[in-house]
Amino acid sequence: MKFVNHPLIKKNVLESRLYQETVLQSAIRNNLLCVLPTGLGKTAIAIVVAAYKMEKNKSSKVLILAPTKPLIEQHFNSFKKLMELPEDDFVLVTGQIKPEDRTHAYESAKVIFATPQTIKNDLKNDRISLKKFSLVVFDEAHHAVGDYAYPFIAKKYDDEADNKLILGLTASPGGTKSKIDEIMTNLGIEKVEIRTEDDYDVKPWVQKKEVEWISVSLPKSFDEPRTYLRKVFDKKVSSLRRIGFTKPSRVVSRRDLLDLNRKLQVRDNGPMKFWGVMTVSQAIKIDHALTMLETQGISSLAKYLKKMSGDNTKSSKGLLSDKLVTEAIRIAYKLNEEGYTHPKISKLCEIVSNQLRKDSNSKIIVFANYREMVKEIVSKLSRVDNAKPVEFMGQKEGITQNEQKKRISDFRDGVYNVIATTSVGEEGIDIPEMELAVFYEPVPSEIRLIQRRGRVGRSKLGRIMILMTKNTRDEAYYWTAHRKEKIMKKTLYSMKKGVSNDKQIRDEQRNIGDF
Repeated sequence: MKFVNHPLIKKNVLESRLYQETVLQSAIRNNLLCVLPTGLGKTAIAIVVAAYKMEKNKSSKVLILAPTKPLIEQHFNSFKKLMELPEDDFVLVTGQIKPEDRTHAYESAKVIFATPQTIKNDLKNDRISLKKFSLVVFDEAHHAVGDYAYPFIAKKYDDEADNKLILGLTASPGGTKSKIDEIMTNLGIEKVEIRTEDDYDVKPWVQKKEVEWISVSLPKSFDEPRTYLRKVFDKKVSSLRRIGFTKPSRVVSRRDLLDLNRKLQVRDNGPMKFWGVMTVSQAIKIDHALTMLETQGISSLAKYLKKMSGDNTKSSKGLLSDKLVTEAIRIAYKLNEEGYTHPKISKLCEIVSNQLRKDSNSKIIVFANYREMVKEIVSKLSRVDNAKPVEFMGQKEGITQNEQKKRISDFRDGVYNVIATTSVGEEGIDIPEMELAVFYEPVPSEIRLIQRRGRVGRSKLGRIMILMTKNTRDEAYYWTAHRKEKIMKKTLYSMKKGVSNDKQIRDEQRNIGDF
């Protein structure tokens, strides 16, 4: 085994890999977007680049940014564990630290770890200057869009720093060239390096993932409310043709409706604008109700319809005056009272039971889009022999950071063997590797699909099972994410070829230890 050899990196602790060495050649010379699958060492690349920059300019500092407190803590611990620097040179900064203490930390430490909002606020209040920073690492760089703090920090860094370098890290920057271009522009990125699990230099470090799609059919009892809701949705989409919306209802997505709503918001005020906004809102609500029915279950639909029934907005009141909607509500309530569930639930219980019978020491993660579904999954799995499930959700759902850490620790120690999670489990949480990941539903986002897959198959064979309901939004969501991922990879490889000089890289290629 080959290790990184550098005076600022502890001996025989950081493994050296060929694909990382190649990426590093670009990273030390250019502002770089590094796209690597989860578990293939993006943090290791950041550590070596930081060591290189600090060795070249001994008075300089390094800033490491990550979107969440748990993730930035992981980086803080990784850097301290691997770098040959005094412990006082590392500091973890969050908004919970007093402003005056943060100012002192920025001045005294060499490697600063922080959440982006904290740095943005401190830049605005002149508590930190980026002048002496020779490297800024933007982890989960796909967040560098819109009003997120990353673009603001990158611009300030470009304006202030004397000796600057930017490294953006992500497993998935997005499925379109425009999204990738936006990230690169916002961060001042010059080059792209991408590796996937299919690249020859990555394959030796990747375990095989077995992916299986499990199809289920909606029960006949779901047909009646589904038909009523579908008729209402078709009616709303058809009526939008009065304002120039031409898409047939069968292919209209939630994204189409949200885009239309944004366009309507900037139109001049008038009767048609307000009518259009209300009609789009109604279509979105019915689309969500159909999503609940098709991909989640009757209980999820009933809860959503009950919430809508208590809503005093004009759009909700308008829907509730439609006999088709009220009939769908009546049937949904009736089916829920009679205990009808989505067939995915029984299939999930069967999958977990079979896995635990095959290997009682298995660790299983179940992803679901909605927190109500997570609660239902835990409730149902608690009745499965040998299953010890636990909910894992974000602080918005009332689970504090300390409780999150405890649940992960208990999961690692075997107190639990199934963790059911929302999107919070996809990014930025140090959840142990699993033998099995189950997607309760496909996701239309290529970013989330890639992050979910990254939870298995790092150091051992991993299995992924995706539950899909036939002839529903589940199938559309799966193929949407699949298509976006293919486009993303093709786009990134094309950008990599277009901006890099392969001959120059070969000529300048050196061992990582020569940095």
